[in-house]
Amino acid sequence: MAKVTTIIDIGSNSMRMAIFKKTSQFGFYLLYELKSKVRISQGSYEHGGVLQKVPIKRALKALMEFKEIAQKYKSKKLFCIATSAVRDAPNAQEFIALVRKECGLRIRVIDGKKEAFYGGVACANLLHHREGITIDIGGGSTECALIKEGKIVDLLSLNIGTIRLKELFLDKNASLERTLDFIGKELEKIPPHYQSIQVFGVGGTIRAIAKLAIKRNNYPIEVVHGYEMGVSEHLDFIYEIANSSEARLEVLGVGADRQDSIRSGALIFWAFLRHLRPEKIVASGVGVREGVFLSDMLRHHRCSFPKGISPSMLSLLDRFLPHAQHSQEVKRVCVKLFETLQPLHRIASEYLYHLKIAGQLSSIGKVLNFYGTHKHAAYLALNALSYGFSHQDRAIICLLVQFSQKKIPKDSNIAHISAIMPPILTLQWLSFILGLAEALCTTRVPKDIVYTLRGKTLTIKSSQELYLCQEVIAKLNKPASLDIDFL
Repeated sequence: MAKVTTIIDIGSNSMRMAIFKKTSQFGFYLLYELKSKVRISQGSYEHGGVLQKVPIKRALKALMEFKEIAQKYKSKKLFCIATSAVRDAPNAQEFIALVRKECGLRIRVIDGKKEAFYGGVACANLLHHREGITIDIGGGSTECALIKEGKIVDLLSLNIGTIRLKELFLDKNASLERTLDFIGKELEKIPPHYQSIQVFGVGGTIRAIAKLAIKRNNYPIEVVHGYEMGVSEHLDFIYEIANSSEARLEVLGVGADRQDSIRSGALIFWAFLRHLRPEKIVASGVGVREGVFLSDMLRHHRCSFPKGISPSMLSLLDRFLPHAQHSQEVKRVCVKLFETLQPLHRIASEYLYHLKIAGQLSSIGKVLNFYGTHKHAAYLALNALSYGFSHQDRAIICLLVQFSQKKIPKDSNIAHISAIMPPILTLQWLSFILGLAEALCTTRVPKDIVYTLRGKTLTIKSSQELYLCQEVIAKLNKPASLDIDFL
């Protein structure tokens, strides 16, 4: 099994490399990532698609160093793929042969539907929604995958991309009407069954738009992957970006490396949204590179993780869990206590999901520093549960872990994530249950332990005294309506 795999994606605008490390059969994390603005398509669209000498030289230099970096990280597998600009180029084979000779790399040119497939595999496996339409805006083309119940049901590729549009229209000061007419003719190729309440935004343009929206909305979590935007609230903003001057883009916070392509990308995205009419945009931090990696990793599983498998959870547990049996015990006790105390806390069962995960992760911070166990575990939960979790999921789990041994504050200490949280009383109950479960797991949980709720009193009966456990529980911040007795 290759533990480290490198994916190089030669796009029309940028060349990107991602290095992934497997921690177990289904656990993995991103080890390294690098982008080079090679822009291999530069000048090609006005020369019949022919790749030009200067961009080819840039590509060769970047590829040589990408290969060196992969070797530095001891990558045992390397996949190098090329998309729109290369597949459309009459001199593609000359470029491929040159790369093999100069860099020792084999390039696989993928067609538009394969590119759409890889983006679809990434979104279907690594986002927290199971249905939607991917919109992957690249430099030369835009790919879509229709996903239903976590499965890809249709694919398409359209010849509209940020650099193609820029060189054919924006650089020549073509009218907006003419530019939109060009986009509209491609959008007419989208079959009528491409319908969903949400789209998954893939690629640099949409990530940049999501970053701007996060800043504009004072959103509490600065993470693009999984960020959700209402279409009605953001459609005019996207159109504004498409029609902004470079000075205005700078004021909005668009980086210098994105200013020359975001306007054409935003215009394409705006046109897609008006055509498909979804209600919500879900920004994706994953795309073709993750799709190529997952297609190899899950090749014996129909490119899907088995039910119940969370790669981010597994990766955290593989890397940071000091005691697997303890983690499972805390999880089991959390479930039992939640169910026993349900008549008193009356919390919706959907939050048991967060409590179970918090139970499993509550001790992972010990690997970094025992005395900051919960603080470190909370940080890891918020920042490393990257795949398959919504921002709200991550924030809830973070708070439960961080405050399991003390009362969750109602002040500015949690203001950075409180905007997307359930009621504070719900969080306090859940964090208390987690703290109680951790206390009960101080030693091995007795097999004959029984939890009983009578009125507002939780009775814990066991053949063992649980002396240390009772000491810990006495320090917990119990909900005002609860008493605890030991028998």
